[in-house]
Formats: sequence, C-alpha cells, structure tokens
Amino acid sequence: PLHYYDVREALDRELLVNTYWHSNTILYIKRAHRFFPVIEPILKEEGVPDDFKYLAVAESGLTNALSPSDAAGFWQFLKGTGKEYNLEVNDQVDERYHLEKSTRAACKYLKDSYTIFGSWAMAAASYNTGRTNMNKHIGRQKSNDYYDLYLHEETARYLFRIAAIKLVLENPERYQFFIKDSEKYKPLKFTTIDVDSSITDVANFAEKNGTSYKMIKLFNPWLRDNYFNNPSKKVYSIKIPEKGFREEI
Repeated sequence: PLHYYDVREALDRELLVNTYWHSNTILYIKRAHRFFPVIEPILKEEGVPDDFKYLAVAESGLTNALSPSDAAGFWQFLKGTGKEYNLEVNDQVDERYHLEKSTRAACKYLKDSYTIFGSWAMAAASYNTGRTNMNKHIGRQKSNDYYDLYLHEETARYLFRIAAIKLVLENPERYQFFIKDSEKYKPLKFTTIDVDSSITDVANFAEKNGTSYKMIKLFNPWLRDNYFNNPSKKVYSIKIPEKGFREEI
C-alpha cells in the first residue's frame, strides 16, 4: 500500500540500503543465478509464492550462515524448529544446511503461518519474529495487517527489505547494477550417490569417488563432520561434482 507515507518511506529506506551497499547486492545477484533455479521449483511444487525466494536472500544472503542465536542455513532455522519440520539436526548431519530439504521445510512453515494469520505478508513477518510474538502484537494492537502494526525495528523493516531485494534483483540495470551473465555464479553440476551405510572417513569416500574432501563439503554442507554414523541404514543422497565442473569458466 504505497499510498501510505510510512509504507512508502520504509520501502525507500530499504531500496537505498540495497542499492548503495554495492558489494553485498552484487553478491546477491551473482548467487541468485546459482541458487534460484533450485529454490524456485520447490516453491512452486509446495504452493508458496515465488517471491519467497527473496526471503532466503534477506535471511542469509544465499549462504549457509550461522546466526548468533544458532539459526542456520539459507532459511535460518533454529534447531528446534528444524526438527519440528522434519529436518535431521545433530553433530554429524544437519539438514538445515541442505538447500532442497530446508527449502521444503521453510515452505511448510510458511504455509502453516499463512493458515494461522491469513496473509502471506503476516506469514513472512512471523518468520522473522516468531508466531508467538506476532500473536502478542495482534492481541495488543487489535489488527492483523502487517502494514498497520507497530513492530520492533527488525520485523518492521523485514518485508520492505524483501521487497527492495526483489525490485533490485528483478531489474538490476534500473538500479545501476550491470552484471554480465558470465560474471554470475554458475549452477552447480553434480551426480548423486545414495548411501545407506556409515561413512567412516569423508576424505576416503571423496577419493574413491574421484573428488576431494573440500568438494564433498561444498556440495554437501549438511555433512558436519569428517564421518557420519548411520545405524538406522537411512538413505542419504550425496552430491558428487560433475567431472570438470570445477575448472569450467
């Protein structure tokens, strides 16, 4: 609702931040070329609006970040919330760092929030502040419209930051970002190996599969140690870089 002065100025603030913090925004543009093709089809399959890919940018900058509160991955799940949404989280396997699985978990969280609050704007805001806090604000202020709520600064800025990122990434040239496709980060190319047993040494596993420990870790950041036990014989799909991908220009 840009006819409200406060809404218009809030968006203007975030546009200024994201257009003049050049290094950060350039990295967003470059990373989006790699990771949006993974995120977009999952959002579509799960029935979540495509614009929520920009929430992942706002949350983590499309990196496997770890926050001071121990929220992790592209979607910044806390351990408890990750487990609640069926992500495996332990010292050896942490699926908060698994892009595909964490994206599906984020979709389920957002759909649950949409059911509770009745709008995608409120679902996004509650992703930032939590459902309990959002319900407190609704009860205190007698409104469930994000744009009419008086919120603490981080959540008050949250949707406008997402909107500003969307505006810039959808039309970077309009905001004076001229990034050639050749300069953007290419999507990862890989094959997968299904493993239903323990891996006693990730470096040995990598060597047997024609790659390196570093590449296994970069392609599978959810593997948190140099081994993992699998007493339940659960099947894990491990990505192996396509031969020659690392040298591609």
